[in-house]
Amino acid sequence: MAIMMKRQLNEDEKQIILNRHGRCCYANGHAIPDGEKIHFDHIKAFVNNGTTELNNIAPMCEKHNLEKGQLPLEDFRIKLRIEDFFKNGKRLTLKDLLKYLKNQNDISSFGEAIAIKGNDEKIIIENANFSEEFKIETCPLTEWKYFYGKLPVDILDSDDDNEHSQGLQPRYLIFDKVFQMFRHFQHYPVLQPSIGRIDGNKIVLFDGQHKAASLLWTGRRDFECKIYINPNLEVLNQANISAHDKFAQTRFFSSIMVLKLGAQFGKDFEDYKNTENGQEKTEQGFIEYISTKDLVQTKAEIKNKFRSYLYNSILENDENKWKPLVSTGNRGSKEQPITLDMLTKSIFAHFLYTEPLQDNILSEKYKRDVESENIVRLMNLLFEKTLINWNPSASQNDTEQIKLSRMFSSKSIMAWSELFKDAISAKLEIYDTDEKSKVFYRQLEDSDFEKIDQIIIRLVNWQMWDSPKDSEIDKMISNKKSRLKQWLKDKGLSTGYLMGASE
Repeated sequence: MAIMMKRQLNEDEKQIILNRHGRCCYANGHAIPDGEKIHFDHIKAFVNNGTTELNNIAPMCEKHNLEKGQLPLEDFRIKLRIEDFFKNGKRLTLKDLLKYLKNQNDISSFGEAIAIKGNDEKIIIENANFSEEFKIETCPLTEWKYFYGKLPVDILDSDDDNEHSQGLQPRYLIFDKVFQMFRHFQHYPVLQPSIGRIDGNKIVLFDGQHKAASLLWTGRRDFECKIYINPNLEVLNQANISAHDKFAQTRFFSSIMVLKLGAQFGKDFEDYKNTENGQEKTEQGFIEYISTKDLVQTKAEIKNKFRSYLYNSILENDENKWKPLVSTGNRGSKEQPITLDMLTKSIFAHFLYTEPLQDNILSEKYKRDVESENIVRLMNLLFEKTLINWNPSASQNDTEQIKLSRMFSSKSIMAWSELFKDAISAKLEIYDTDEKSKVFYRQLEDSDFEKIDQIIIRLVNWQMWDSPKDSEIDKMISNKKSRLKQWLKDKGLSTGYLMGASE
């Protein structure tokens, strides 16, 4: 008989769980060090009607328990594995995932060579482990031959560049898209096949790699595909690039940010664009659209994903000089002192409007591109006067490194960026509260950035940054942001000073 209990466990019940599982995190089995806090997690979340009984409780480390949130345990375990895969690099394709899964013994092989037989009406694909006959179709425009079929992962590969030929795979895998599609495909069918071609004695996929990657994580090992037999590669490549860039079923705006929005949210965004309801297409409308049809994600999760898209559009901009210094993890390092958390609570918090907009993205009023470009320009102006001199190999007594470490410590950047934003708003004569919340969501002139540059010079030249080592400032920058902000103002780093007044 199951032992039923209250929401909180008593010590005896905790000990029963530990005796059963040991000090091992139930998320991925790693040992929980002595002295580290143990959380006792509902395997099926309490808020999702998971019962509070011993058979539904397991030990988990604090980090994984907090990250898991309301995710089902198996989904969270897959999320951890996807995160592990993405640690292999930033420019990963389906081929990299196939290699990873093979090394992890999740699949036995991929990209096996095939033999091809047949005639104008049918094609036979076979090797030692597979043999299947497919009906040949003909494109009425190009007269290219192709077939539809369900193909095993063993004979599929990604259409990447190699030493012998140029691949047709135009994009890299995106973590959020893979994970969200993985969850989606647990509840919904696959509506479109992946698309590939025969390349010598291989079948390679160039469209639908996120779909295939997500399905692999669900355990799928065969895939519905459309495979071209004899395409003109130059024409096919151009068609594929256009499909990912110029057209997304029905392209209605050339904004780079809209294209990125489509890439981030995939088919949901395509469906929203093509919805004939007479209403303007807006970011807010898109979020509402997802919320009404997505049974997996909460509205808060959708909004967080939207904010991540905004952050990435700035951080992944090739013009952004901060990019090499931003850590992909939650902690900074000597080589990458800036974290996404720091930026979301400082530069992004004050200069990026992170709520979904109600501006019609078909209209000139929609200025996400402009906002993104303005923020990148701001960050680059800051970089040229500060982080350009960041030296991870500098000695502990290097005065420039001490100054930069003070300016770009977590609490420090959060505190001064708020004063920085107030000074810029005043210099640009933006005083209305609503307008200040969108301070960079507007066209700015070179003369405006000249004013901003003068504020940056004042910020960098504030004398307390250059205090001797182990001065009062080194104690203060570890305080709460509100207390540090007041201390900065008391010591002269005020909005007035940034605008040109004496300290």
